[in-house]
Amino acid sequence: MAKNIIEKAPFLFKDVLPSNGLFDVKYILRYKEVDDKGNYLYWDQLKWRIDENDDAKKAWYATKWVRDRLLKKIVLLDKDDNSFYFCMPDTLQAKLFKISNLAGQGIIPHHSIKSQYLISSLVMEEAISSSQLEGASTTRKVAKEILISERKPKTQDEQMIVNNYFLMKEIQGCKDEELSVDMMLNLHQIATKGTHDNDNVAGELRKSNDIVIMDSEDNILHQPPLVSALPKRLRKLCDFANEKHTGEEGSIFIHPIVKAILLHFMIGYEHPFADGNGRTARAIFYWFMLKNGFDYFEYISISKFLKEAPKKYSMSYLYSEIDDNDLTYFIYYQVDIILRAIDDLLAYLQKKSVEYEEITHILKDSSLHEQLNFVQKDMIKKAIKYPGRVFTGLEISADYDISPTTARKYLNALVAYKILISYKDGKTKAYIAPANLHEIIKAN
Repeated sequence: MAKNIIEKAPFLFKDVLPSNGLFDVKYILRYKEVDDKGNYLYWDQLKWRIDENDDAKKAWYATKWVRDRLLKKIVLLDKDDNSFYFCMPDTLQAKLFKISNLAGQGIIPHHSIKSQYLISSLVMEEAISSSQLEGASTTRKVAKEILISERKPKTQDEQMIVNNYFLMKEIQGCKDEELSVDMMLNLHQIATKGTHDNDNVAGELRKSNDIVIMDSEDNILHQPPLVSALPKRLRKLCDFANEKHTGEEGSIFIHPIVKAILLHFMIGYEHPFADGNGRTARAIFYWFMLKNGFDYFEYISISKFLKEAPKKYSMSYLYSEIDDNDLTYFIYYQVDIILRAIDDLLAYLQKKSVEYEEITHILKDSSLHEQLNFVQKDMIKKAIKYPGRVFTGLEISADYDISPTTARKYLNALVAYKILISYKDGKTKAYIAPANLHEIIKAN
């Protein structure tokens, strides 16, 4: 499988035996599970990074021998061919600590209008990016307009974006539930409603075995399990998701972030649906993270970074499968994506904080400073930045995750202060920012 596009490694776990003549203590002492930069490399990468004059096969053998002694085994079914493995090198544990530490510190204050604003805008971000990762060609501007206006999607690409938005909302609502096949089917139904790719039926398992995962050059990347085996395999996967892997009472310890990533991988591996497997897999990843107290993942978009390099995303799947189901490759890749997404979130928060301080400074000598709330001040910030900008109740409702009634109340208050001017655009009441807003603010 996939050997036509990746050079097969010379030694896998079954080959790692001291008796094969390649056991060399010098290599075992020098080559570890990762390279000197902490990278967990596959054969086609490692062989070019060995020390000068070293034998590449002996170096790979030593690497595999060390990894073999660190691997944890996961058996999802009763047969050995359904076993998967992963290990936890120090570099990986350090990255997981950083992610967990941020959860403990609390990135964003809860139960505030600020956090509501961030939830709404970043849920939109994940919905749009996840759709684009799956091939949706709708622009970000049009995608946001669809979500804000709540208009009926005109194309399957637009439908996919709307579906993903409601999918992220659904995850927030079911984060306290245990994983079940019914939940998987429900998430898939939401993700693929109104789309008809690959004979997909929303909320139903695939009915054909004639499905292979291929790259753009028609190389086979993966042959999913048979349809007849899916119900049992998915139930076992749910059992794995719901089992407590705390390291207590004889259980193995699996870090919650790692377990979320394993669930992400396994949905892709099982490929239970004719279409929408990637969206469903990422949804279950988010569900598990929120379920385990990583609340700030409501604000993080992993799809934004996955879509920047879709080949690396697929290769992380491929390395894991072709190297004896060693999931460490996929775990490393996803952890790095999470860290990039966190850095992006922190930069976004910093930018918003600076912008908010700027508008607070502008309003500090005005009576409006004490009379306006965060949403209204944020609207003034946008109005100053873009004179002539038009606001609508639906836009403000969606942007700040508030009701349309509350949105109109906030807008009408700004009209009363002459900060915005209201007018009719057909049946819609709209609000425009005047060009002399600085003068109006000083007058207040």
